[in-house]
Amino acid sequence: MNVLWVFAHPEQASLSGVLRDEGVRALVEAGHEVRMSDLYAMKWKAVVDRDDFPEETGSRLEVAAASRRAYDDGTLSADIRAEHEKLRWADTVVLQFPLWWYGTPAIMKGWMDRVFVKGFGYGVTDPDDGRTLRYGEGVLAGKRALVVLTAGSREPAFGPRGINGQLDLALFPLLHGTLWYTGMSVLPPVAIYGADRVSPEALEAATSLVRSKVLSAGTDTPLPYRHQNGGDYDSDLVLLPGHHPGQTGLAVHYHPA
Repeated sequence: MNVLWVFAHPEQASLSGVLRDEGVRALVEAGHEVRMSDLYAMKWKAVVDRDDFPEETGSRLEVAAASRRAYDDGTLSADIRAEHEKLRWADTVVLQFPLWWYGTPAIMKGWMDRVFVKGFGYGVTDPDDGRTLRYGEGVLAGKRALVVLTAGSREPAFGPRGINGQLDLALFPLLHGTLWYTGMSVLPPVAIYGADRVSPEALEAATSLVRSKVLSAGTDTPLPYRHQNGGDYDSDLVLLPGHHPGQTGLAVHYHPA
């Protein structure tokens, strides 16, 4: 595999840092190639602004249009273009972060905001029929995405009846609304719970889990999300009544087991 590992934690000596190092070591020892985007170490700029589009001279910045022009013309800022090159090279993308307020740290959100520009992450159309390519189609189709996270809560709190919500549904905006939207197949997330009170035994179990999951990322079964253009939705992108009749909520966007 060619693995792009996007890492967001401010402390290299953290549990997240240990898990990253173990995961990367396992991949390299197995003969896979890894490229790293360590966002804090890179001092990644986490906000979209005019500096992302150096050739944009209009008095009013229209982000979507400006990003599309800059992407098409090859004039995006150098740091964004470097991440595009890594993503094109990769067949597997690992996003690793501590779960903060049920989402990614701001620096990783900023990586997605800036990197998934129009024409690359969204606003992609089929040149033959003009269809919008998203939710399983697009520039990043064929690649796999794996989220590895640490969380302070115990595992049951992220279960089907847990107060935090079932993990894959709590992460729906990231897994479905970002990674699947951009075309990538999304693997079930890997979570290390109770991250602020890990015993030596729990640490060994956590590192073993991360090593195992990154090594099997090329063959594990992705989450069974429905394709936008797979015939399950009407012209308003509402699920057709024959699927999960009478049901609503995020879970209807999964194919039934």
